Amino acid sequence: MVAGDSKSDISFAGTFASSAFAACFAEICTIPLDTAKVRLQLQKKAVAGDGIALPKYKGMLGTVGTIAREEGLASLWKGIVPGLHRQCLFGGLRIGLYEPIKNLYVGENFVGDVPLTTKILAGLTTGALAISVANPTDLVKVRLQAEGKLAAGVPRRYSGALNAYSTIVKQEGVRALWTGLGPNVARNAIINAAELASYDQVKQTILKIPGFTDNVLTHLLSGLGAGFVAVCVGSPVDVVKSRMMGDASYKGTIDCFVKTLKNDGPLAFYKGFIPNFGRLGSWNVIMFLTLEQAKKFVKSIESA
Repeated sequence: MVAGDSKSDISFAGTFASSAFAACFAEICTIPLDTAKVRLQLQKKAVAGDGIALPKYKGMLGTVGTIAREEGLASLWKGIVPGLHRQCLFGGLRIGLYEPIKNLYVGENFVGDVPLTTKILAGLTTGALAISVANPTDLVKVRLQAEGKLAAGVPRRYSGALNAYSTIVKQEGVRALWTGLGPNVARNAIINAAELASYDQVKQTILKIPGFTDNVLTHLLSGLGAGFVAVCVGSPVDVVKSRMMGDASYKGTIDCFVKTLKNDGPLAFYKGFIPNFGRLGSWNVIMFLTLEQAKKFVKSIESA
């Protein structure tokens, strides 16, 4: 299991497949909230004459409604193809490697509860490794999600996910697929550690409370805790990552951070916090609930 057991009771292949499946299922369910989050994060202060124009997107539900009304319901699932590519690679690797890396850090003969610091370190490691592989999928997903309603006759930047990969390589070079890798590694290492370590820790704590067992309620509470911690910790780097991937004018991570702070103020780093928690909170609940059931299914097959 992700939490509780010091040793995994299913194979790495089984863990990877379970993790990839759970992550993809959660992605399909929650990507409309992610699209709203990206649009809110990319939205900058618009100046109209001598004053400030009203922002186009307001709040999670307002943004979802605006996108659906102006671009159609299907637009809320923009980026789902690279999103699934991302979850297969990133979700499978970061969760699949978590137990082996955690066990590597504590050593083979370790007995008892794994320290929280070790869980965090394992989460940081697997998050950084996984997103280094999956960065191109994240870039394409953000580019597709960022494109709003276009004027009549204006062609879309990309016709789809595969076209986006090839167009970026042709126009910007192969290295461009790793645009925003710095903040993306920071974001995903931090968020992965926050998610997996907090899920691990919350579940371990709950299971020590009389009356609680390793069931759906425990997984639900642990998933909610993991999502909340992840958003609180990861929102600033998430905003920088989205802005860098959606706008090529930034020279680097520091440049993006400084310009965002200067032009939009410190609260800009928590833009889209509500949709981000709506997204990550529900994502974690769905993903961990699915993961626990998928692992039980794989275990039954492998032990048969």
